[in-house]
Amino acid sequence: MRFSSVFAAAALAVSFAGVSAAHAADAMGAPTAKLTLTAKSADIGLGYTWGEGKLTYGGKVHAFSITGGTIAAVGFSKIEGTGTVYNLHRLKDFDGTYAAAHGEATLGQGLGGAVLENKNGVRIKIETISQGARLAGSAQGLTLTLK
Repeated sequence: MRFSSVFAAAALAVSFAGVSAAHAADAMGAPTAKLTLTAKSADIGLGYTWGEGKLTYGGKVHAFSITGGTIAAVGFSKIEGTGTVYNLHRLKDFDGTYAAAHGEATLGQGLGGAVLENKNGVRIKIETISQGARLAGSAQGLTLTLK
């Protein structure tokens, strides 16, 4: 059984729906890096997310860790994602807590996306595939730290 999962600032994602790819990139800033990640979330009211990823920036691959929390969620899911990083001008600006509105309804396998931003103005537009059984509707903070 497939359910969609959405990790998104929903209003931002919807606003991109009718915009060409060039205009969407302009609204996000300049694409400067790519990333892949694998994470897990376990929740009983309050939730915890952990995982790792790889950032490709300046022709080099940098490993990073993921930790974070969620409010108002129940269940467990494994998430795999790929994304584009925008406005990353110095590698040290990647580290930080990224905020996003978050919603997920996964039973079995689902698809989703998110737009995350940290205090340094670095933005990540990510597409995800999740597996598990999880229901969440809340704000989420993910801390990404280069290893």
